[in-house]
Amino acid sequence: MARQAGVSPATVSRVLSGNHPVAPATRTKVMRAIRELDYVVNAHARALAGSHTKTVAIILSDVTAPFFNTIAGGIQRQATLEGRLCLICASDGDPDQELAIVSMLREQSTDAVFLIGGITDTPEYRRRMARLAHALNDAGSRLVLCGRPSPGDDLPVTVVEYDNEGGAFSAASHLLSAGHERIVFLGGTQGNTTTEARTDGLRRAMASYGLQLDPDLVAPGRLDRGFGYRATRQLLADGAEFTAIFACDDPVAAGAVAALREAGRDVPGEVSVIGYDDLSPAEDVFPALTTVHIPHEELGRTAVRLALHRDDLDRPTQHVVLGTHVVVRGSVAPRPRH
Repeated sequence: MARQAGVSPATVSRVLSGNHPVAPATRTKVMRAIRELDYVVNAHARALAGSHTKTVAIILSDVTAPFFNTIAGGIQRQATLEGRLCLICASDGDPDQELAIVSMLREQSTDAVFLIGGITDTPEYRRRMARLAHALNDAGSRLVLCGRPSPGDDLPVTVVEYDNEGGAFSAASHLLSAGHERIVFLGGTQGNTTTEARTDGLRRAMASYGLQLDPDLVAPGRLDRGFGYRATRQLLADGAEFTAIFACDDPVAAGAVAALREAGRDVPGEVSVIGYDDLSPAEDVFPALTTVHIPHEELGRTAVRLALHRDDLDRPTQHVVLGTHVVVRGSVAPRPRH
């Protein structure tokens, strides 16, 4: 692979480990070589030699985001009970980096590799992830997807999801039953599996009321408070007509509430706001957020139990969907009558 990239083996190692600075152009060349060669170290030989590390690995898009690290906490606590050491890796939301890390972990004879959260789903991503799932399985390891759909049928993967679309349907129905028809969908990346499921849930709920989601009221963007604040200010400046905001997660919802209050809009008297995740800052903003609860801790623990005991006769399934529910607080009220 070093020859393919035109760099030294040491440079390839630095790029894969992420422990040393590498020029962006050099990193791009190495990552391109990884894609072209579909680089995977021969972990099967190492497994046959008897190597067993008693470790599991978690790959996060963002180590600071509550959604990711709360699920990771559940994985870590259950893994500890199972006598496993946890490795934490960060992909920074880069699918190529995520695939490269999975390849590296295969070399380490890791018992299981956990991927948390949604991904932009493409045919190329599915093809390469399917190949890695088989490679890990051949090495005695396991690819585990938490909160993410499987990249294909009949693959040796463990999948633990939550009812993402169903949670969005319930949240949207809560707004619709309060009389809201002009609903903003705020945040998230189009094409991302998490965002798409939540948008689908909102659309399905609106369709059940004979309504359609207005494309002008869909504002994609980063899942953070800053985006929620800026996007809501822009909607207000543009004169958009809406009485409710469905935020793709709670930090986005918190930013929206701050922008509305700054503009003199009463929440929920004039505009209702609902979030998703039921993590900080759901109870820390005023009014406290109505949101969708995800069983983050149980998601992680279930994933570990299924993956490490996949050969047990009492665990026949390797695909589990956990429930979600709406937590009603103070940020939603009936649509104001004019």
